[in-house]
Amino acid sequence: MSKKILIVDDSNMLRDMVKYALNDGGYADVVEAIDGADGLDRAKEQEFDLVITDINMPNMNGFELVQSLRMIDAYKAKPILILTTENSADMKSRGKESGATGWIVKPFVPEQLLKAVNTVLK
Repeated sequence: MSKKILIVDDSNMLRDMVKYALNDGGYADVVEAIDGADGLDRAKEQEFDLVITDINMPNMNGFELVQSLRMIDAYKAKPILILTTENSADMKSRGKESGATGWIVKPFVPEQLLKAVNTVLK
């Protein structure tokens, strides 16, 4: 069974880059969302094995998305990775407090992203 992955980022170019890296790594079932609100709607419509989200987005930021997902039974234990330009200890701490599983700093190396994805999906 293939894993379903949701990418949430307001940058079309970044979503394309992440999707390409995931497809290249063997993950074909990838869905995109343009911001946190769109991501939450999509996560309610179908269940994903992994969510990868940015922090700074319009309508609903990544922290709010993670907290909202963690309130849904299906996502209480699902891995959620934050992929962002933010790399301060304070922001990482906020991510952990909101319920994120891991943190990847942009710009990312495709191999690094795939290693993190493979690790959390095992």
